[in-house]
Amino acid sequence: MSGDGTVGKALNVLDQVAAHGRPVRFATLLEASDFPKATLYRFLQTLTSQGMLEYDPDRQTYALGVRLVRLAHAAWTQSSLAPIARPFLDRLSRDVGQTVHLAQLDNAQVLYVDKRNAAQPVEMFSDAGKVGPAYCTGVGKAMLAFLPDDHLDRVIAQQSFHQFTAQTYTTADALHTELGAIRARGYAFDREEHEPGIICIAHPILTGTGRMLGALSVTGSMQTANLDQLEGLAPRLAQTAQSIAHEAQAWRFPDTDPPATDVQDIGT
Repeated sequence: MSGDGTVGKALNVLDQVAAHGRPVRFATLLEASDFPKATLYRFLQTLTSQGMLEYDPDRQTYALGVRLVRLAHAAWTQSSLAPIARPFLDRLSRDVGQTVHLAQLDNAQVLYVDKRNAAQPVEMFSDAGKVGPAYCTGVGKAMLAFLPDDHLDRVIAQQSFHQFTAQTYTTADALHTELGAIRARGYAFDREEHEPGIICIAHPILTGTGRMLGALSVTGSMQTANLDQLEGLAPRLAQTAQSIAHEAQAWRFPDTDPPATDVQDIGT
């Protein structure tokens, strides 16, 4: 349960509703909730009155509200690489003919923020808006490898190390070794570590000072590509990552932030 007080608890309830992927009844939420019945009901009522949830009285179900759509659109515009990267992803997708992903870190997980399907699409886990593991995906490892040490330690401590396939890294030590190799070569691979038969090459998106903004990847299946073929795309991937970083840094993610305003000075 969140230790961030009332706000954190309310966000936990939102996450719980969202996780169902469909309208959900109170009884179903209560079964999986850590909150007492009255507390959960109070949070649901507050979130509904604020437009964060919608309640259907006929079906007696809760679903995510339209206010979240507005907030999500604002976050997409202000914090996501997707709007900036769109033309670069389009060009890369046309050039390589394989699936292209764009991702950012969401706390300790990978958030896929955009995707271009291959000319011959292959069924796989990732889609824009989905969250995946960082320790066993190409984009995840590409981002982890270029985090500052203290940030990396915190993120690795939150990995589940669930073994999805025989190739999955299952310990922090093994992952650290892999990340060192990624830093040395500049890009990462997914060697069927998350899904059987799915491989990729991934490149971090870094600012001029090395700050990690995200990652992009070219993904294929073992039936349509091999790692040597994907590695041949490394220069093209690096060029695209550099172009996205340049555009993002210029318009939305500068390396130098304006001086912080002292909270006590606000309103004086």
